Amino acid sequence: MNLAEIERALRELRLSGIAETLSTRVMQAQASQEPFLETFAAMLQDELDRRRTRLMERRYKRSGLDEKVTLADFDWRFNPKLPRSACFELHTLKFIAEGANALIVGKPGTGKSHLAKAVAYQATLAGHDVRYLEADTEFGRYALGNATERGSLLKEWVQPDLLVLDDLFLARRISEHAAEVLQAIVHQRYKLRRSIVVTSNRVVQDWGKYLGDATMATTILDRLMHRCAMLEFEGKSYRLKEAAARIAISPEAS
Repeated sequence: MNLAEIERALRELRLSGIAETLSTRVMQAQASQEPFLETFAAMLQDELDRRRTRLMERRYKRSGLDEKVTLADFDWRFNPKLPRSACFELHTLKFIAEGANALIVGKPGTGKSHLAKAVAYQATLAGHDVRYLEADTEFGRYALGNATERGSLLKEWVQPDLLVLDDLFLARRISEHAAEVLQAIVHQRYKLRRSIVVTSNRVVQDWGKYLGDATMATTILDRLMHRCAMLEFEGKSYRLKEAAARIAISPEAS
C-alpha cells in the first residue's frame, strides 16, 4: 500500500484521527528516526484525541446549552456575598455521583443561570449526559404537544445524568400540564437518583401559588430538597451593570 491507499483504508475503518495526521507522523518519524512503536503510539493518541473531541462536542450539542461558560468567567468581586465556596463545591460535580440536587434561588441578574450553565458544561466535559432547559419555555412546549410528544419529552428529561431547569416560574404561574410534568420529572428522577439543578427568582414558600396546588408543591419540594444543596444569590444585577456600561460608552450617550 502507498500512503494514499493507507489513508483511504484508515477512513474506511473510521480511523479519521490517524488519517488526518498520518502524513505528518510519517515525516516526523523519518526526520527524527523514531522507533516504530513511538510513531504508532503517537498515531493511536491522535485517534483517541479526535474521538474524545467529537464525543465532547456531541455531548455539548445534545445538552441544549447555548454557550460554554465557566466559573473562570464569573466576576466574584461585583457581588462579594455570593456563596462562592458552595458554587465551587457544586462545580466539582460530586453531587451528580451522589444523586443529589441543587436549588439556586435569588434576585434576577445575580448569576444563577451562569452558575447552572457552568456546572452543566463542566458535566459534559466530565462525560455526563446533560440536558439544559429554559424551564418555562420547554414546559410550555410540553403543554402544547400531543400525548406522544409529551411522552417523548418526559423520557428525554428523565434519562440524563443531570437535568438543569433554568428560570423556573419566570412567568410565575405555569399551566396544569407543565405542573404535572414538573412533578413527574422530580418524582422519576428521585427514584433513579439522577440530579436536578433548578434556578429560580421565586422563593420556595411561594411555589404552591405558581403551581396552583399547594399539595403538589409540597410533594415536589419534598423530593427535590431531600438530598439538595441550597444556594441563595443576593446582590446587584450583572445585567444592569453591563447595560449601564454599554450606555456609558455609546456614541449617543456623549
